[in-house]
Amino acid sequence: MLIKEVDSPQLMSKIVGNDDLVIIDVREMHEISRGTIKGTVAMPMATVPVRLSEIPKDKEVVFICRSGARSGQVCMFLGQHGYENVINLRGGMIGWVRSGYESVLPEQVSNIY
Repeated sequence: MLIKEVDSPQLMSKIVGNDDLVIIDVREMHEISRGTIKGTVAMPMATVPVRLSEIPKDKEVVFICRSGARSGQVCMFLGQHGYENVINLRGGMIGWVRSGYESVLPEQVSNIY
């Protein structure tokens, strides 16, 4: 199965003016506490299988992690469960920060969708 991916500049252009875009951070909360993308939903990878009902099938959903590896695995898993609009952030938060984009602290992150 081929995983759809975007890089940080492509994600930034998707974020601007797109209210239907959902971004989910699959890192552990102690990792998210160091910073994530504003407006992100926190959903640690291990909780994804039991939280499938919280992941919309009718919207574009971008998954992020530290480097893009875990979020890629989540995209693969979701693809096997009928999700078509899932996208991996290539390079993860490392790539996001290296591209010069802002990361925010967890109080600006939602724990539920």
